[in-house]
Amino acid sequence: METKEITMQTEESGGVVALPRTIHLVPMDHINGFDVRPGFYEINGATAIPGGVNFTVHSHGATAIELLLFHRTEEEPYAILRFPERYRIGNVYSMIVFKLNIEEFEYAYRVYGPNDPEKGLIFDPSKYLLDPYARAVTGQSKWGVSTSHGQHYKARVVKDDFDWGNMERPRIPMEDLVIYELHVRGFTRHESSGVVHPGTFDGLREKIPYLKELGVNAVELMPIFEFDEMQDDRVYEGRQLYNYWGYSTVSFFAPNTSYAAGVEYNREGNELKRLIKELNENGIEVFLDVVFNHTAEGNEDGPFFSFKGFDNNIYYLLTPEGTYYNFSGCGNTLNCNHPIVHQMILDCLRYWVTTYRVNGFRFDLASILGRNEDGTPMNKPPLLQAMAFDPILGDVKLIAEAWDAGGLYQVGTFPAWNRWAEWNGKYRDDMRRYLKGDGGCAQAAAQRIIGSKDIYEEKSRKDASINFLTCHDGFTLYDLYAYNEKHNLLNGWNNTDGSSDNHSWNCGAEGETGDPEINALRLRMCRNAFALLMCSRGIPMFLAGDEFCNTQFGNNNAYCQDNVTSWLDWSLLARHQDMFQFFQYMIALRKEYRILRANLSDGYYGFPDVSFHGVEPWRGQFGDHERYVGVLFAGQERGSAPQVVYVASNAWWEPLEVELPTLPYRMRWHKAADTRTAEQTPEVLEEGRFTIGPRSVMVFAAK
Repeated sequence: METKEITMQTEESGGVVALPRTIHLVPMDHINGFDVRPGFYEINGATAIPGGVNFTVHSHGATAIELLLFHRTEEEPYAILRFPERYRIGNVYSMIVFKLNIEEFEYAYRVYGPNDPEKGLIFDPSKYLLDPYARAVTGQSKWGVSTSHGQHYKARVVKDDFDWGNMERPRIPMEDLVIYELHVRGFTRHESSGVVHPGTFDGLREKIPYLKELGVNAVELMPIFEFDEMQDDRVYEGRQLYNYWGYSTVSFFAPNTSYAAGVEYNREGNELKRLIKELNENGIEVFLDVVFNHTAEGNEDGPFFSFKGFDNNIYYLLTPEGTYYNFSGCGNTLNCNHPIVHQMILDCLRYWVTTYRVNGFRFDLASILGRNEDGTPMNKPPLLQAMAFDPILGDVKLIAEAWDAGGLYQVGTFPAWNRWAEWNGKYRDDMRRYLKGDGGCAQAAAQRIIGSKDIYEEKSRKDASINFLTCHDGFTLYDLYAYNEKHNLLNGWNNTDGSSDNHSWNCGAEGETGDPEINALRLRMCRNAFALLMCSRGIPMFLAGDEFCNTQFGNNNAYCQDNVTSWLDWSLLARHQDMFQFFQYMIALRKEYRILRANLSDGYYGFPDVSFHGVEPWRGQFGDHERYVGVLFAGQERGSAPQVVYVASNAWWEPLEVELPTLPYRMRWHKAADTRTAEQTPEVLEEGRFTIGPRSVMVFAAK
């Protein structure tokens, strides 16, 4: 009998780190010409070790599992290695296969077990299954070309030798964030982007100087986990439609290789790591938009490539009849609070934080993460609580989209443990209605501007509100004031998809127009919206391209449009340079006055921390017919000068005469911003009164 001494090692930052795992004189077995032995049961996935590869996989219901080895690009395995029964501990199968060169093979699994669909058991050994812990997925590296078609995904073993050097994480305080949401491909895919590698991680990296110039300090990347853009691909009116957004995860641990500029055989993720490293070195944090609410396997009619084959009744929420609950709107729902799925999600988040140095996560349809195995909402969801207190995630930002497609809406009530922030959908809706001049919205708008204190208790939910008016899902900022109705016909669903409740206003003409007054009004409405976003307490987020009036031509659900509808048209930056400069100015203004971001004290000179004002000072409440809102912020940090900022917004279509609160002796009001023009020229206000134009915003600072 052959024996071998093995020391488990991993490569990290170019060096070799020995782990305390030495097994002496272990017996060697032989399967199909390969030397094998029992592996490391606590290390999930496939891991390169000295002399071979460790494969570990688990299944609660399986009766046997086979490892399939493939030559690169081949569809049929060149070797099949069944895990010996003695290589199984509990429900975990682990095997080291020696003399495997990780650059010469790909792998998958075949799982045997009972088939009883009413009990959710659908084991099928005819299916090749993707490792749930796969670090790289093959057949996806070229956008628009898939060799798997949702059936035969295979995985590669990844060599983690990226050198992070002495990089330090920015650790930007939550209150100081300005978040910029973008789609990696769409950000630079248009020919006008001017980058060397359009539509890729490297293309985005080329735009880092632009991001710094704009002033944002966090980017939120729409899904970059491996997904199949060819899933449900179709041609409509001569246009190829894709799963462009990527909200349909194939593998939670693998980066989308079609976003890489080059093929990274067995070093998948290095280009993404380089992007994250350089963003962090430039003071910009990276948040990932993650989709743990469902997978690309869909319902009974969907593909069968991974989780269905390992433990369908564990990974998914199933009805008593064995069919799929669909709280995601995408066919299935992950069973997030089952201990197995709970552990996988935590392992995944820790992996992205430790291996990719990600700074935060935005959780798509996060309310699903708090549902029980029968689909009911839980009081203290174990998964959400574990994320809140996990040591590895201790300084990582956690942001919830606090609703799901099953009707659960938890804005303001998401289980938080003073740790979770939320996309504030009420901010979006209330501010959109107020900005376009709807009656009865002034009081709600005032509450949103001061941080939604009526929703978030200030002490226990500090920095909980992610304020936004636009995101990937809906109109762009320019389209918000160019269209009354959605125009989604090119999506192929007869304009039935996408929200019909947008609170938008076309300013007098639907779509593009040559009317100079309408166009001027639209630009002013965009400035109004961004000015109030930057002057609202909470964490602001806006959609990439809003700063230069990017349009989707009225499409408010461009999930399938991999074309000029979704790609940023960078030629608009030159045309709307004044809008870009206004965005720069307002971001800088927010950074200058911390009082806009946080409570500095209980107030200053008799002014409370926040107060509401009408056209005359000290208006505590706003009537249903009022459309003017004045908000005063005041406070002083120890050892610093006082900060007093007054934000005036007029959603009325007529000018108004406004009286400002009286300042202490020797202090005077200075006009800091005025949306009636794009160019900003601060000036001293000689008197305590001013005229605010129709549909405009002004900001004053006391000095």
